[in-house]
Amino acid sequence: MRVLVLEDDDRVARGLVRALLREGYRVVRAADLAEAHELIAEQVPDLALVDMGLPDGHGSDVVRRLREHPATGVLVVTAQGEEADRVVGLRAGADDYVVKPFSLAELMARIEAVSRRTRTLRQQADAPVTLHRCAGLEVDSSARIVRGTGAPGEPGRPPEPDWQVALTQTQCAILALLVDRAGQAVERSFLLDQIWGAPSENGSRSLDTHMASVRAKLGDRVEIRTVRGVGYSLVPVVGAPLETRA
Repeated sequence: MRVLVLEDDDRVARGLVRALLREGYRVVRAADLAEAHELIAEQVPDLALVDMGLPDGHGSDVVRRLREHPATGVLVVTAQGEEADRVVGLRAGADDYVVKPFSLAELMARIEAVSRRTRTLRQQADAPVTLHRCAGLEVDSSARIVRGTGAPGEPGRPPEPDWQVALTQTQCAILALLVDRAGQAVERSFLLDQIWGAPSENGSRSLDTHMASVRAKLGDRVEIRTVRGVGYSLVPVVGAPLETRA
């Protein structure tokens, strides 16, 4: 498992890196936001320990970026008494937090707990390409693209062209689950469990945010209804189904 340690204090960072290496993790360290973003661009980590107070900004910036990758576990690291930083980190999408000074046993226990919640998502990320289809709609989870057939033309008007829209990994995962169950009411708890590992207040807010983004990207091409007290339902696209690809 690849772990990113984002910590500007060299002494603290050295101790974390040594401890994680002894436990068998592959570790990369960043001392500021700029370096962290470079390392994430090279390879998204499986887990990140993110200090909130950094010389070039706030650690929540990295947390929000990593939340685009739901298979990555995120632990916020804060100093004792900095409750506001913990709240900001959790609202940005962190899975959990540890408070300095912390014991190695506590840190490893929290890492193991977060890793259990993200293990299924990591396995899915390594799985072969999967296409999710319902009538007139196809989600390509590998390319992170949704494709659709255009609406048939009305008398005197030509049919609309086929279309495709790029999605983030999280948006793609949400839409794929809805497409697989097109026409059915999909419970919020099911979406949270499948994508974030377990229902939680933080995951629930993230789901609302990502669902709003999916709807904005799809516009009036696809209807996703809110089923009050239950969750969401995708209305199958009317028109000819997409051809099956090999």
